[in-house]
Amino acid sequence: MTHHFVLTIHPQAEYDWDKCILRNPITGERPDFTEIIARTVGNEAGSYLISVNVEVKILEKAATEQSETVARNLPKGKGVITSVNPQKLLAS
Repeated sequence: MTHHFVLTIHPQAEYDWDKCILRNPITGERPDFTEIIARTVGNEAGSYLISVNVEVKILEKAATEQSETVARNLPKGKGVITSVNPQKLLAS
């Protein structure tokens, strides 16, 4: 049985759980491998010694978005830090 997922790797993420994310491309949910494996054995009661093979094929690699930090001046002389995506600015 073949399943498709979107893998996002963000090494600079603030939290460990956001550094490597695997999601269903349609629902956006994180996969439950226990449920997937249980379905392959027919959800029949019992204990199973199983072997799981993982084969990864990269079907498409999306370009990573680069953002840069820009300081803006506000009327009262206070600055605010804003994240700007230069690629989106060029597309506008």
